[in-house]
Amino acid sequence: MSASNADLSVVPRPRRTQAERRDVSERLLVEATLSVVAERGVGAATFDAIGQAAGYSRGLATQRFGSKQGLIDAVIAYLHARRDELMDAAHVAEMPPLEAVLYYADSHFRLLDQDDSGRAYFMLMAGAVADASSMKAAFAASHDRVRIWLADRVRAGQAAGQVRAGLDPDGVALMIGSLLLGVSVQWLADPTTPLGRIRRTSLALLRDSLSAQRDPEPLP
Repeated sequence: MSASNADLSVVPRPRRTQAERRDVSERLLVEATLSVVAERGVGAATFDAIGQAAGYSRGLATQRFGSKQGLIDAVIAYLHARRDELMDAAHVAEMPPLEAVLYYADSHFRLLDQDDSGRAYFMLMAGAVADASSMKAAFAASHDRVRIWLADRVRAGQAAGQVRAGLDPDGVALMIGSLLLGVSVQWLADPTTPLGRIRRTSLALLRDSLSAQRDPEPLP
């Protein structure tokens, strides 16, 4: 080994800062939560089980999140950040507004079938609703964030002449969100639900009902 190679082999890597270590541990704990819930159910997702699944001490999840509410907030924030990254990678902000709406719906269906995190999210949501838990407010806020984004795209599409002018943007956004939510819960209850067929049918119906070119007549 040459002297230069030897020197390179012993160069120490920069140590992570405390904030960086905290970020990594929180991400791993959230990912462990999603994995435990998807594989074993909501009841199995104790702080002890989450800490062990993430490879940390049993008490770290409690230390990081403090409560189930804190954990749910972290899970929702993590999933929104992941969705934002995927949409940025697909350049959704540069798409025509109607195509951006359709892309969002399409990606929801595809990820639901391909990623256990979607299953875990809706299992956690269903559990919060069934228990009349205060945590259901976090899911309502998460869905409202999606509603605002979709409604903004509908308004932009109307301004560009792509989306029918007579439609209520918030009503459209709620309809799309409810469609995605309903299909997700149906798939959760029955994993044999044909997501591919539903995805194709839903996208066709959304395009036909929203496009200004398909039906220029005003709504009654």
